[in-house]
Amino acid sequence: MANGKQKKSKKKLYIFGGIGVLLLALILIALIGGSKEEIVPVQIEKVQKRDITQRVSATGEINPEFKVMITPEVTGEIVTLPVKEGNNVKKGDLLVKIKADTYIAAKDRAEANLQETKANLAMRKAELDKLTSDYNRLKELHAKALASDAELEAAKSSYLSSQANYEAAQANVSQMEAALKEAVEQLNKTTIYSPMTGTITKLNVELGERVLGSGYSQGTDVMTVSDLNNIEASVNVDENDVVLISIGDTALIKVDAFGDRIFKGRVTEIGNSAIAEGLGTQEQVVNFDVKIKLFNPDSQLRPGMSCNADIQTETKHNVISVPIQSVTARNKSEVLPEDGEEKNVNDEKKSVTDEKKLQEIVFVIENNKAKTVNVETGISDDNYIEIKKGLNVDQQVVSGSYRAISKELSDGSNVRIEEKKKTLGSNNKTD
Repeated sequence: MANGKQKKSKKKLYIFGGIGVLLLALILIALIGGSKEEIVPVQIEKVQKRDITQRVSATGEINPEFKVMITPEVTGEIVTLPVKEGNNVKKGDLLVKIKADTYIAAKDRAEANLQETKANLAMRKAELDKLTSDYNRLKELHAKALASDAELEAAKSSYLSSQANYEAAQANVSQMEAALKEAVEQLNKTTIYSPMTGTITKLNVELGERVLGSGYSQGTDVMTVSDLNNIEASVNVDENDVVLISIGDTALIKVDAFGDRIFKGRVTEIGNSAIAEGLGTQEQVVNFDVKIKLFNPDSQLRPGMSCNADIQTETKHNVISVPIQSVTARNKSEVLPEDGEEKNVNDEKKSVTDEKKLQEIVFVIENNKAKTVNVETGISDDNYIEIKKGLNVDQQVVSGSYRAISKELSDGSNVRIEEKKKTLGSNNKTD
């Protein structure tokens, strides 16, 4: 019995001892694994001085700088149309003639009315002259007591009535002259001449078609005459970018129909009225129309061609810069105080709103560790951004990967420097 109990005690001892050793091993593994620090792979680039040109990109279309839409002021049938779309015209050339029979009749009627009122005016003038003479003679006789008061009053009344009739006749003549002038003007409007030298870029009517005048309605858009020697690009610029653009800024324009050819231009006009699209939806955008005059237009450019413009809003030379992806933003509460200072009581009293404000930072590499540095940025181009404050030339900053910069890195993180991956087409030259 004693031997059996002894064996059971030894067996329990072995079991509990084995469990203890296993637990100790697990604890050691956990401690060793937990003490192993994470190493973040990164790519780096040196801080350098560069020339940076800030650009605003926009899309739009090619249009002539000067164009006139021809709309008749009178209604009628087109009886003469000597031009076709694409024809070159000079100022004063005949563009279209509208059937004028109705307007000729109106002119003749106005002339006849004028002659009638002039004849009536002549009669009234003769009548007034006679009554004026009679009235003057009676005044002399009345002064010599040879005419009664009643005779003088009757003569005066007739004279004043005749004078009023004469003035009315004069007014009728003036009215008929104005009517004739209007009829002649309407008749003249049946013939339309080119207001400028240019090209017929749009023709919307055919010979024999009836057009509406613009006197009481919008009128028919007959044709458009454009000056193709002066071409501009009309582009839509986002509301956030338009404030960066100024009159006179240089622009580089690519027209889809001309491939990679670049046209140079200058900003001549910035719209003040917003162009809103998608109102009341999540896709609502607000743009402003910006006009760019082309310096070297091609004779093959046509109104309506689509284009892309890069407007150079500002250029700075020899400024400290880093890759644009190196700059990220973190909450101020996540960024350590500058110069290694510890937070004081006042820092702890900052409001929650202030804690959530974003601070622009870059990660500088020192002794294979990442260090956050607060920076103040300036203008940027497609690849690099200006650093106004916070960095010095030849410092090494993290330039990749995006995940490392935006999420994985923090102040003091251990890093492993990797070579930059070559992207497809990186050896291709660009203009």
